[in-house]
This record gives sequence, structure tokens and C-alpha cells, in this order.
Amino acid sequence: MPYELLIGLRYTRAKRRNHFISFISMISMLGIALGVAALIVVLSVMNGFQKELRTRILGVASHIQITGMSGELDNWPEIARQAGQHPAVRAAAPFVQSQGMFTVEGDVKGALIRGILPDQEDTVADFRKTIVSGSLDDLRPGEFGVILGSDLARSLRVFTGDKVTLIAPQGTVTPAGVVPRVRSFRVVGIFEVGMYEYDAGLALIHLADAQRLYQLGDRVSGVRLKVEDLFAAPRIARELAGLINADAYLQDWTKSHANFFRAVQIEKTMMFIILSLIVAVAAFNLVSTLVMAVTDKQADIAILRTLGARPASIMAVFVVQGALVGFVGLGLGVLGGVALALNIDVVVPALERLLGIHFLAKDVYYISDLPSDLQWGDVWGVTVIAFVLSLLATLYPSWRAARVNPAEALRYE
Repeated sequence: MPYELLIGLRYTRAKRRNHFISFISMISMLGIALGVAALIVVLSVMNGFQKELRTRILGVASHIQITGMSGELDNWPEIARQAGQHPAVRAAAPFVQSQGMFTVEGDVKGALIRGILPDQEDTVADFRKTIVSGSLDDLRPGEFGVILGSDLARSLRVFTGDKVTLIAPQGTVTPAGVVPRVRSFRVVGIFEVGMYEYDAGLALIHLADAQRLYQLGDRVSGVRLKVEDLFAAPRIARELAGLINADAYLQDWTKSHANFFRAVQIEKTMMFIILSLIVAVAAFNLVSTLVMAVTDKQADIAILRTLGARPASIMAVFVVQGALVGFVGLGLGVLGGVALALNIDVVVPALERLLGIHFLAKDVYYISDLPSDLQWGDVWGVTVIAFVLSLLATLYPSWRAARVNPAEALRYE
């Protein structure tokens, strides 16, 4: 074993009371460990929120949506068949989408009306899991049933079994002028996605009823697709453009909710930068630790130099000392952060019971549990950054140790 490594390991030990690690080294080590653990846990929680929001959005929205250039699509079964030729496309379902206005006893609310085929919709979305009252199967052609979002139903003050009046913006031309089409619907269900955009502004009706209401005949607004890998949706949409023989517009989920997911990603990046400063502060603490060590070991450095040690060897001694402190702190931080991120669903409820509070109240937040999604790519990124900062923190003190003049250091010894 090189003597630089032996001396560096020895210098890490305390001089008094046979402590394994000196007090100042312990503080530096704990600082790095806490910074690394906090960074891993926060990134995992943000990944969990991002995954939860993505799951809820894609439970209602589609991976890829094919819509007609004019807002209407002819011969949708053929378009669905052409899209199904792509090996990554799992399922397809038609839909009719338009604006409408609900009125109940003077209360008026606008909403997005979506006509669906319940059986086929199950293959591209997870609406059935979000139903809190009624059933998706109660949407039958000709019966004019409607399933409302929970906030929309609450604002209209209606429940399952109540009647609502739907006013379509497309009017019917009569001798008296254009008269809007009005139809009475029965509420057959209420869903709750957990996203205000959908819970307060979306209503589901049967595809046949929507075609009749909006006078579309056999036409639809578009076809929704589900793909194997949702992250490959942009690439698959580009490839589908060459397979579909129709005047249609293809849009994947990253474009339909681009601003939302971009904001979440920017927030995660900013949190990563801010929390990295914790590790940087701990690394600066390591600088002060090594500077004190160099000052305390000047006589030892001078003796080593007189015995023939080169400045590079002296520098290596203190690099080893600082790297060991950083490596141990990094290891403790990674282990603690990973353990906490994997068990946050147990730790957080225990803290809530201990403190008697609820961090994410159900009446305030749509996501009432603290989710966590540990991604090893983030762990490796944090590990590399922390280790690099620890090594950089050893350079100045080590360089200062290498410049110690043996004659000046031994003058008063």
C-alpha cells in the first residue's frame, strides 16, 4: 500500500481519546450525508408527484390523438385499422368532442362534451377507475345518459339519477332564426380524476348520442390511441403520419399538456440546483477541515519532506484524507436517502401520527399522500456531483500542504 494512502488514513483518525474520526471530520461527513440524503429524497418525491399527475392526466387524455383537419373525421374504423398496423399501438377508440352548456334550475355551467364508446374507451383510458357513483356501462345509445366530473356535478348541485339540460352551441335554422339545440340528459354517473381541469369541465355521453346531438351522422371528431411506451409517443406519432391515409392531425400527450409537464420538469431542475447547494456547503466545510489539518500537521509535513517526500506525495496524503471523509459521508447519505425514499409511505404517516397533523390534507390537495418514485439515474447523478465536489474541496488545502517550507515549519519545533 502506498505510504501516501497509509498516512492519509492515519490522519483521518483523532489524536485524543482514540476516536475513530475527529469531531471536525465528523461534522463534515454528516453535512455531506445530510445533503445527499435530502437531495435523493426530494428528487424521488418530485418524481412521484410527476408520475402521479401523469397517470391521472393520461387516465383521461390519450397517448396519441388523431383529429380531422375540419374537426370531423370520416370512416374512423379504417383510420383506426391503419393506425393499428404500427406495432407499438395497443388500442384505438373513436370520440366526439365539442362544447356544451348545462343548465339546472337556473344554474348554468359550460363544459367539454365527449362522446365515447364505453367498451372501447376502456382500452385507451382509465375512466372506469375514476367513477365514484354510477357506472360507465350505464352510457347506452339512445338513452341520453351523462357522466359528470365531480366538481361539475357539485356546481350544478346534481346527483346520480337527476336530470340536466344540455344546450349545444350548434343551432338549428328555423324561420324564426337559429335556435340552439337543447336536450335533456339523465346523470348516470360521476367521476373524479383528481385534476380540476377535468373534474370541473368534462362530461361523458355515448358516442351515438353525441353524433345525434351535434348532427354528425357517422362522423366522429377523432380517434384516440394507446401505445406501449408513452414516452415514445412523439416518435410513434411521427411514424403514424406515414401510415394514415387521411387529412388528419396527430397530437401526442406531450404536446397537449406541454406547458404543464415543462413546468414540472423546470421545477424539478431548480430544486435539484438549490438542494445541490447543501452538498456544496458541506464541501466547503470539508475545505476548512483540511486547512485546519494542514496547519496542525505542518511539522509532520516538514519531516516527510526532509525524508524525501515529494510535494505531489504530500498533496496526495491530504487528498486521501479529504476523499475518505467525503466518500464515507456520501455512502451514508446514499444509503439513508435511498432507504427513506423507498419507505416514505411508511415514514410520513408515522410522523403525521406522532405530530398529530396531516401534511397534505384531503380537503385541500388532490394528492393527499406523499408519493415517491426512486430513479437510480437521479441517485447516480447525485453521487457523482457530491463526489466531485468533495474531491474539488481537497485541492486547495492539499496544494497548500505541498507548499510548506520544511525549514520554516521546523524552526520553532
